[in-house]
Amino acid sequence: MQQHTIGQAFELEGIGLHSGLPSKLKFKPLPENGGIVFKRCDLPSRPEIPALWSNVVDTRNCTCLGDGDKNIVGTIEHLMSALYVRGIDNLLVEVSNPELPIMDGSAAMLYDALMKIPLKEQNAPRRYLKVKKEVSFSDDKGNTVTLKPYENGLKIDFEIEFPSKIVGRQVFSGEITPELYGAEIAPCRTFCEKYQVDYLQSLGLIKGGSLDNAVVLDGETVLNPGGLRHQHECVNHKVLDAVGDLYTSGHPILGRLEASKTGHFHNNQILKVLFGDQSNYEMV
Repeated sequence: MQQHTIGQAFELEGIGLHSGLPSKLKFKPLPENGGIVFKRCDLPSRPEIPALWSNVVDTRNCTCLGDGDKNIVGTIEHLMSALYVRGIDNLLVEVSNPELPIMDGSAAMLYDALMKIPLKEQNAPRRYLKVKKEVSFSDDKGNTVTLKPYENGLKIDFEIEFPSKIVGRQVFSGEITPELYGAEIAPCRTFCEKYQVDYLQSLGLIKGGSLDNAVVLDGETVLNPGGLRHQHECVNHKVLDAVGDLYTSGHPILGRLEASKTGHFHNNQILKVLFGDQSNYEMV
């Protein structure tokens, strides 16, 4: 298969989750082997930051890219997830804010917009990152993420467990295909407990957060008027994030991710472990 970029430029806008400020995205084609690149057009130097695992500088509450001059682009994971499944290899994303717009807290609006835009086939072949050896990372709480060989694409097994009966223990297992992603994963929103919202707002964060862009749980109650979109919305959103974080590898992956109670930090760490030894992978 050949590499692809978008066939025409387009724009999207919304508000930043933490800043509460308007954030506009301009999507533009990039040539072969350009990768996914974010450009901070609100800054005088207009710095460009490639969406690579080695440029991830913060994984608290989201995945945040940075460069040597401390310029950042945050909350990239939902867009990266949609780009991965849409099959876009090369793209310039101009950003007007330090963080991407949160949209409705899922990847649905981003994915739907990308599905409406024609893709342009390019001259260079697409290269896949093939996992050759099992690699793992565990934190000090015993939460573990593992990458294993898998020939047919990207397969994810994800387990979460929360005290809330609304969430409880949820399990996802499946190969990430456009059909499954569009129906079961992209619409699933980020989620949190109300006490977390209160705490983060007390720190001056999530100024743009609302029931319009997150699932908020209060004990055994879903505060969102429409309730959940999916019975397993919480674990499916974790899968959504994992797909986006894994795309900071720079390539689509031939491998199997097994994760238990993990998040952005673990997704970045497993890529560091994978790329720490060239015998762990090959480009095909």
